[in-house]
Amino acid sequence: MVFEGSSVAISHTGKVRSNNQDSGYAGSNLFVVADGMGGHAGGDVASSIAVHRLKNLDHPYASTAEAEQALQEAISSTAGVLIDTVARRPELAGMGTTVSGLIMVDDYAVIAHIGDSRIYLYRDDALTQITTDHTFVQRLVDSGRITPEEARYHPRRSVLMRVLGDMDPDPEVDTFIMPTQPGDRWLLCSDGLSGVVDDAHTSKVLGHHYPPGRTADLLLKQALDGGAPDNVTVVIVDVGGSHPMFSGTATIVGSASNPQGVDVPAARPGRTSWLHTARQAANEPTHFEPAAEFLEELIEEDRRRARRRRIWWVVGLIAILAALSAAALGAYGWTQTRYFVGADADTVVIYRGIQQDIGPISLSSVYEDTGIVLNDLPFYQRLAVTSTISARSLSDAEQIVDTLRTTLEGQR
Repeated sequence: MVFEGSSVAISHTGKVRSNNQDSGYAGSNLFVVADGMGGHAGGDVASSIAVHRLKNLDHPYASTAEAEQALQEAISSTAGVLIDTVARRPELAGMGTTVSGLIMVDDYAVIAHIGDSRIYLYRDDALTQITTDHTFVQRLVDSGRITPEEARYHPRRSVLMRVLGDMDPDPEVDTFIMPTQPGDRWLLCSDGLSGVVDDAHTSKVLGHHYPPGRTADLLLKQALDGGAPDNVTVVIVDVGGSHPMFSGTATIVGSASNPQGVDVPAARPGRTSWLHTARQAANEPTHFEPAAEFLEELIEEDRRRARRRRIWWVVGLIAILAALSAAALGAYGWTQTRYFVGADADTVVIYRGIQQDIGPISLSSVYEDTGIVLNDLPFYQRLAVTSTISARSLSDAEQIVDTLRTTLEGQR
């Protein structure tokens, strides 16, 4: 059914960036934030492509599994579109985008996520970060090497480990399903908000329970007051509640809202890869040369993904071999229901199987040696037996043998 609630999407260039590489979408069932990156207009193009590909998913779903599969397939296919786009427009090489998407299906939220945009849930006066950042510093936090507070100010906090880009045709996307209920407030945002406004201040704004539009404006104001070194995109989804329901017209913001498409300006300093700094503030270097410990972590991530792909390749190969083996066994089983009459050395024999062989593998075996001497048969019958006589069944083969015996007895 159509989601019952209210929502809003807003996006702002911020105070440092010259253009907006974010895109956002708020519809009837689908809600998305995409944060682009890349030289030239790469980030603008990447996030715009992602949102316009995903907006086709904005309709009711019969089940959460159907919605989850649709999100997964749409995001994966978008990677192929980005690769094709770069092949046609080499000046966009290195572009990529984060994607955090949410589909409402009855009393559940179906979520897909890649990159460092975030999805939060505000419920019972508590704010919970639902998605996990696919960043280098998050890996350091997970391994206990730094604290979450240290991660907020780490000089390499924007180095992405996973992103939807023009180099990986098979991106690893997190998908999961969560129950939701009336009164829940879902927040989707780019790191232009989460990197400037901490969770405590975000929770306080959401806790005022203002309508989504005013709430989003307050969050944006806090990001701007904090300097807004990056683009800021906010999508808020209220489940049920007393605020006006969805009007029926989807809201598209950021670079995806440009009806003329995204122009490619002259080259400017910027992000050229997700292995480089993905969100540069004004005083940050434009290029990231990883230290030894960082490089080790990046290499280990590549090895992990390579191992995972090898495992899936082996699993797929085993599945194919199993299917081929099952088909071969089935075909062989069928051959063992067939019979024919032929010669074995100097006697007439009933064979089970078929006359063909596969290389050194024989598809027939002797079922019964009839004892009829081949040379005792008339020439035409001897020739027929030598060439083999097909039978429809075992009884048919036995009847052929009886005919040969009758001929011999008539000669005597």
